[in-house]
Amino acid sequence: MNSPIANGTVHDIDGTRRVHYDGYWIKLYDPPEDSLQAKKTLIGALTRRLFNHVEHGINIPGKRLAETRAAYEAETDPARRRVKGAMLAGATFNRATDIFTKLVELQEQGVVIESDNALMRECGKCLQDALELGRLVRHRSGDEGIDELWGEPFRAFSIPVDAFYESRYIKIAQTMREVDRLAAVMTATFGGNPLFSGVTELIAKFAAAAKVKCETLRTDGAIFDVWAEFVIASEALDAFTPHLTAGAPAEQLQMAADGLRLICQGRDLVTYITRARVPMPKSAREFIDRCEAYEAHCSNFFAGQPAAACANCRS
Repeated sequence: MNSPIANGTVHDIDGTRRVHYDGYWIKLYDPPEDSLQAKKTLIGALTRRLFNHVEHGINIPGKRLAETRAAYEAETDPARRRVKGAMLAGATFNRATDIFTKLVELQEQGVVIESDNALMRECGKCLQDALELGRLVRHRSGDEGIDELWGEPFRAFSIPVDAFYESRYIKIAQTMREVDRLAAVMTATFGGNPLFSGVTELIAKFAAAAKVKCETLRTDGAIFDVWAEFVIASEALDAFTPHLTAGAPAEQLQMAADGLRLICQGRDLVTYITRARVPMPKSAREFIDRCEAYEAHCSNFFAGQPAAACANCRS
């Protein structure tokens, strides 16, 4: 029997250095040096990434932290308080990055910044507060939040840069597994449905492109081809047309429309987690429930159809 491959194992595969985590060989990148400047660049990138994935209107400048907190604390309506709490999370987060940016600028002028510096502690506190408030923030889809995105800058602040990069590969492996799981559910849902004959090949291509996109940094020169392939695979899935005959019954037309809607939801969910590089468990669970309900309904429908009628669906 083959011994399991240890996490962190590095191997050259087809000319590309890859690192193994939880069953996946992920493209390996060299981390930058562990310095305040490197952390500033990293946290800046994580900040842009965070606000790119969360709901609109919460990217409040750090200089407005006090008035944002006052608005949140004065609010009593639960729904409005949730939104204002999300805005406070954004303001607190931006205050942390403001402090860190100034600390790096001082360091560049020759000022020694110790780890126990008061501003360093304040920066850490702001990131921790933003992490806690981040639970109130929803993903841009409006469904659930992604707590992991709020925790990443705090980890980047708290641990060495190379350790942060190692945690990144763990998250990518988790995301790849989620992509495979959702693709398997979609394949099981539509693979036996004559209305959707041929869609499983498109699902497989889309999932493969999503995993490559997930592991590829935007600064990698390969991103141009990687992103193009991902978009093309997504568009091909979106353009799929069910196999319906002229005069198909109303229930079959509704089944086709519901199936297309479900495929688009699955494509969107895979896109969300691929771009964020973290799973979305609540959204995934709800999507899988909808797939199982749809598959059961279709199975019952086709079980009651004559063989000839089912064959006509494929034409």
